[in-house]
Amino acid sequence: MPTYWTKTLIPTLRQVPAEAEVPSHQLMLRAGYLRKLSAGVYDYLPLGWRSLRKAMQIVREEMDAIGAAEVFLPAMQPIELWERTGRRIAYGQNLFVVKDRHGREHALGPTHEEVITELVSAYIESYKDLPKVLYQIQTKFRDEFRPRFGVLRSREFQMKDAYSFHLNLDGPPGSGSLSETYDAMHGAYCKIFQRCGIPYMVVEAESGPIGGSASHEFMCPSPTGEDVILQNDAGYAANVEKCETGKRTFDINAAPTGGLQEIYTPDCKSIDDLCAQWKEFAGGGKLKPENTLKTRVYEIRVYKRTGDDWAIWIAVVRGDREVNDGKVRHHIEQQYKHNIDVLRVEVAPISDERAQDLGIPLGFIGPHFVGSVTEPKLQARIWNIFDYEAANGGFWVTGGNRVNYHVRHYCMRREFGWNDHDGPITCDILNLIHHTQITDIRNAVEGDPAPEDRGGGTLKVTKGIEIGHIFKLGYKYTEALEVTVVNENNEPVKPMMGCYGIGVNRILASAIENEQGHDDNGIIWPRALAPFDVLLVPIKYDGQVKDVTDNLAAEMEAAGTDVLIDDRDERPGVKFKDADLIGVPLRVTIGEKGLSEGMVEVKSRNGRINEKVAPDSAAARIAQLLASL
Repeated sequence: MPTYWTKTLIPTLRQVPAEAEVPSHQLMLRAGYLRKLSAGVYDYLPLGWRSLRKAMQIVREEMDAIGAAEVFLPAMQPIELWERTGRRIAYGQNLFVVKDRHGREHALGPTHEEVITELVSAYIESYKDLPKVLYQIQTKFRDEFRPRFGVLRSREFQMKDAYSFHLNLDGPPGSGSLSETYDAMHGAYCKIFQRCGIPYMVVEAESGPIGGSASHEFMCPSPTGEDVILQNDAGYAANVEKCETGKRTFDINAAPTGGLQEIYTPDCKSIDDLCAQWKEFAGGGKLKPENTLKTRVYEIRVYKRTGDDWAIWIAVVRGDREVNDGKVRHHIEQQYKHNIDVLRVEVAPISDERAQDLGIPLGFIGPHFVGSVTEPKLQARIWNIFDYEAANGGFWVTGGNRVNYHVRHYCMRREFGWNDHDGPITCDILNLIHHTQITDIRNAVEGDPAPEDRGGGTLKVTKGIEIGHIFKLGYKYTEALEVTVVNENNEPVKPMMGCYGIGVNRILASAIENEQGHDDNGIIWPRALAPFDVLLVPIKYDGQVKDVTDNLAAEMEAAGTDVLIDDRDERPGVKFKDADLIGVPLRVTIGEKGLSEGMVEVKSRNGRINEKVAPDSAAARIAQLLASL
């Protein structure tokens, strides 16, 4: 049975809501798909819910096609699970935590790794029970500090999350390895986004604990996207957290630009504050961020068979660049890779409390901090890691290694005590004598060289919306929750995991945000996501026009076409504007004048179809046209 406009709820708006910043947010509100209930929380109205269900169904069909089994897990999760994995602290204030009447705390799940792992531990005992691939489509919660962009960054959202459990990382076809399931998920995701009719690209993302190319994001290119993607002409693409750069030159033997001068810079912990007030502090002149060195301090915990250890690493980049935590972590982990005594390494930015205990003045640290440390045991634990640009010569301002002070004319060669040495400083000397290494540790930017082994050339920046993410989790959760199965030798081993997410709400927003998804008049849906296939617009819904409209609707519905009839008593101009606004793929206009000429008018929302067809053959022709969309 067709749906009638007057019997459903489609509250269209003429004006753009003040809080809506991007096209998808504006148009989903104006076209009556959504209504804001509170910050980051939305009602899905009939049109929006129909489109969301269509996206869910495509996801569900492709998950089922690769043998994943659907479950439905609680949104409210015992906080103890999050504490056991350490994610209560790691997730921070983004985690919704509620108390029941007995004072017990629960997390409103933004994701379900803990819950699914606990579930599997209750039933999976042997390698014979593996692999297992489970998924759900569930409401998730994230306490966003600043919800924005409608359903692109909301506090409550729909997500498809899948999890897989395996005995091995790799193996022959049919072995049930993690890599085999990962590849199957990759293929399923491509099919999902192809079927949804939205453009997408697959980019390398920050790897999981297994390393290698163990993580990929699926991005919809969009000028309003919050994610930065870098790519070259050879097909290499990665998000900004993962993207590597090619070889960049540097000169660690450059002469100083002047004597090292200490400048009093009260309360200037940030580069922006320092540059804004430099003229006042330095007695004149301007300071640009690219002439400063930015530092980020990390504490390293090394867990060994023979006893645990720790170290401090100071990452140094040019002031107008950003330290890449993933690159720093990966580089540090590689230093311990071949030490069989090391069980695991944890790398994290140092806390304010720990820095204070060690006498590290955060916000005022310079690369020469190790030279100011008088405690030998601490001095031996401090390492520097420079990005290439930060190791160059030139005029530098950096932290003065005491609170409220910076220095200018910093020079690596001089500050490391080699200014009077005849020979050059080499990277080997820096590493062995000064605990200093030079490598790529910053976010890539447009114009950087692309890696030679990825085709070289120059990196270009585009923006995108993340709509899917797959990665290899390894043992993170099975280890934390002490999950084991017995292997072929009847020995207890921990299974490894994969995790695979799709933001279902973001599929709808991405379909609108891309260049083909909207125009000045409204939404342009791909057929797969449109709430209806066809909108019938009778100029006046009575008499012969009503009869033809109803008969055509019944014929199309019987053939499986979703039909909406605009039966409102409104002017044609109002109906046409609303038709463009809600974005249904085909609009069929039926009026007395057209019927007197033996035709109805068929137009596609994307502007590629404009035909006049006889009422008797309209259903068949519309079916053909829909198949071409």
